[in-house]
Amino acid sequence: MTRSLQEEKVFKDPVHKYIYVQDQTIWDLINTKEFQRLRRIRQLGTCFVTFHGAEHSRFSHSLGVYEVTRKIISQFERNQYEDWPREERLLSLCAALLHDVGHGPFSHSIEKTFGTHHEDWSCRIVLGETEINRVLKQVSPTFPEQVAGVICKTYHKEIVVSLVSSQLDADRMDYLLRDAYFTGVNYGTFDLERILRIIRPFQGHIVVKESGMHAVEDYLMSRYQMYWQVYFHPVTRSAEIILQKVFGRAKHLYEENYEFSFMLPPLLSLFRKTLTVQEYHMLDEAFMQTVLAQWSTEQDPILSDLCSRFLNRRLFKYVKLEQLDIKQLEKLRVVMQDAGIDPTFYMEIDFPSDLSYDVYRPGEHDENLPILLLDQHDQLTEISQKSEIIRSISGIHKGQYHLYFPEELLQVDRSTIPTELRNLLDAED
Repeated sequence: MTRSLQEEKVFKDPVHKYIYVQDQTIWDLINTKEFQRLRRIRQLGTCFVTFHGAEHSRFSHSLGVYEVTRKIISQFERNQYEDWPREERLLSLCAALLHDVGHGPFSHSIEKTFGTHHEDWSCRIVLGETEINRVLKQVSPTFPEQVAGVICKTYHKEIVVSLVSSQLDADRMDYLLRDAYFTGVNYGTFDLERILRIIRPFQGHIVVKESGMHAVEDYLMSRYQMYWQVYFHPVTRSAEIILQKVFGRAKHLYEENYEFSFMLPPLLSLFRKTLTVQEYHMLDEAFMQTVLAQWSTEQDPILSDLCSRFLNRRLFKYVKLEQLDIKQLEKLRVVMQDAGIDPTFYMEIDFPSDLSYDVYRPGEHDENLPILLLDQHDQLTEISQKSEIIRSISGIHKGQYHLYFPEELLQVDRSTIPTELRNLLDAED
């Protein structure tokens, strides 16, 4: 059952100016405790240690994705495009709003350590005994399964899934503009209004008018720049590496039956891999910041030190490596061990890479579906066939290897360090 609000609700937003809510279901979802929890989850994880303005939340981003999706659908309906299935409007809006509801605190760091994935948690929250599930069931008994299908990309209509998750989707369009705004950079800006005007539903796909190709080029270049200038910033990566080491050390201690002076049930369940949806709701960044503060006084010196480093921004130093020399790195591990620094928790090699645009190959994941251009004769062409700019950024782009280590390593007796290692460490950025 679809119900309209008696009076339209409006959120003031720095990116989209206004976000409009016209459906009772959307308003009810926003006011569930699971969605409100997103106010307590940062959108950009550890980026705030590099860009101090990057304090915006998953809540604001999720509202933004909903608004971009609403604008796209409104354009489809105003123009009465026959290829848009009007009955999918509410499903698309709900999936856009809830796509990130499963994100945890510093989610990518936790995901790597404990083998979890935020999309799986989003679907568990949508399908579990939650306020969100109860709201969705008011639409129809099977509506939660449909929403979960869109989020987890198993829904049978590509056109609905691609609105929320594809190479030209509402999610990416919002986070590029929002992240650029809050980090204070210009890299992520592109002409959103132009893109919204040139998107079309066509034969079960979301396509782009050929005359709007240059706006899409601008969007993809913005994404390329944001990844290499913001998301992969080496200082941000240093903070993320320390967080991974914190959780890795805590997990190791738990497996060794270490007695933590501070431990709460959601963390125990996380270590045991028995975390319930209700316990997951408690894991926000305020909770984890408290945990880090308490663990900074733990008796285990490594856990204590790593937590203090993150809280007080004493991050690992880094140097760029022209090539990965395994023998040299083994020598460095020995030097660190001799100096009383455990390389397992105080050394990391990072090698960032990103797929700016993927030229689609049949049978690949929905997220890699191509961006299709629609010409005046209703013929479709994959965009890289007509754009030299997009061809140039297609495929995986890889950065340089970065070696991360604590500053204390630079204070080790230089005579104990082989000459080639000494030169490497002296190349610190």
